[in-house]
Amino acid sequence: MEFSFVQLMDLPNEILMIILKKLDNVDVLYSLMDVNTRLNQIVHDPIFTTKITLMKPIDQTLIQPDLLLDRFCSQILPKIHHKIKWLKLESASMEHILLTGDYPNLCQLDIFIMHKKPVIYFSGKKSNFHSFNHPIIKKDINLYYIVNGIL
Repeated sequence: MEFSFVQLMDLPNEILMIILKKLDNVDVLYSLMDVNTRLNQIVHDPIFTTKITLMKPIDQTLIQPDLLLDRFCSQILPKIHHKIKWLKLESASMEHILLTGDYPNLCQLDIFIMHKKPVIYFSGKKSNFHSFNHPIIKKDINLYYIVNGIL
């Protein structure tokens, strides 16, 4: 039997979408955004930009979450902020993410509070976050308290 070597870019878009849908949206956006025109078109699909979950990994030894978050906020969110309909964030990074841009199509915001005594605050800076500048209409904000890793 002769082996054949197929690269990712040799696959048709339909097959790429099937593969990428099995991955986490944030991983797809982080890894493939701005790699090339074809992949950029694929990762801008609503499948990857509608629901965004930005939570720090349990095992923080594998990656540096602050560097990942900084790049995501400075390079990726500004390109897709208008497409996001659902954000899942943890309280420690929510201010950084929400101040990144306006989210005009946001319908649901889930905030996960990872402390025993939750403290939620907004700084004195004027927020660009759409639902805090206007009455909250069509927006669901859910708070989830995580104590010792248990919801």
